Amino acid sequence: MPIRIQDSLPATSILEHENIFVMTEFRAFHQDIRPLKLLILNLMPTKIITETQLLRKLSNSPLQVEVELLHTSSHISQNTDADHLSSFYTTFSQIKDRKYDGMIITGAPVENLDFTDVDYWDELCQIMEWSKTHVHSTLHICWGAQAGLFYHYNVPKYTLDKKLFGVFPHKVLKVQSPLFRGFDDVFYVPHSRYTENHLEDIQQHPELEVMAVSEQAGVFAVKSRDNRHFFITGHPEYDPDTLGKEYFRDVDRGLNIDVPANYFPNDDPTQPPLVRWRSAAQLFYINWLNYYVYQTTPYDIREI
Repeated sequence: MPIRIQDSLPATSILEHENIFVMTEFRAFHQDIRPLKLLILNLMPTKIITETQLLRKLSNSPLQVEVELLHTSSHISQNTDADHLSSFYTTFSQIKDRKYDGMIITGAPVENLDFTDVDYWDELCQIMEWSKTHVHSTLHICWGAQAGLFYHYNVPKYTLDKKLFGVFPHKVLKVQSPLFRGFDDVFYVPHSRYTENHLEDIQQHPELEVMAVSEQAGVFAVKSRDNRHFFITGHPEYDPDTLGKEYFRDVDRGLNIDVPANYFPNDDPTQPPLVRWRSAAQLFYINWLNYYVYQTTPYDIREI
């Protein structure tokens, strides 16, 4: 079964063009099955790109997933049309009494700020606290992971000497975990960030498990032992050209930016990037959705 989203969402036509099965609201309504209710808190400025990337990874599954998009009301988006937000997004005040099988909290380009200096930090903390009682399993991505680790476990973030930028090899530490079922011994993930979490800080919390790491990129995947919270420091959902667009944007701005590592063949930006993370990304999102949401969430969502 496919992802279930609003018929007129821009991602719908994009995914259908890619031969990804997207179910219309009408067809989904007439199926005798309870779809998983998934909330995506989209903190990225380019919301349409991010929502499409995530929906692409969540679509290739036998599960029916009903997606709602959430944005913060305490921040005015400068990069997404207000009509798009009003048509396809909701705010926390509108959904705070509902319960969800799963939630994704995206990254955001604010990692150089202290958490408390982010203009929507108080609202995000309110949402993360609410998730403890209203969401069965939450996946935090990149800065969203750093924010979640800090809020839930007081794990700090640290500024890197220079931007971590590129596609890096990783290895699984918990090889028996369903989260990494089907993964190769080495898998690749894109990263683009100025900050990091330290392994030793995470290991001070016995309620956390480090699941996968990279020699170059550090800690990649962490989860709570009760499987309610997952944290990943990279962007497996990135499109083939995402890092390239970011690189050329910064070059045009005159910034001193390195070519993203392990991305362009021979580090030559005139060549198309080599995609080596697509299959691992698909597995990761579907494994989380299947084993940690669908397999364990109550059938009666009110029991979450």
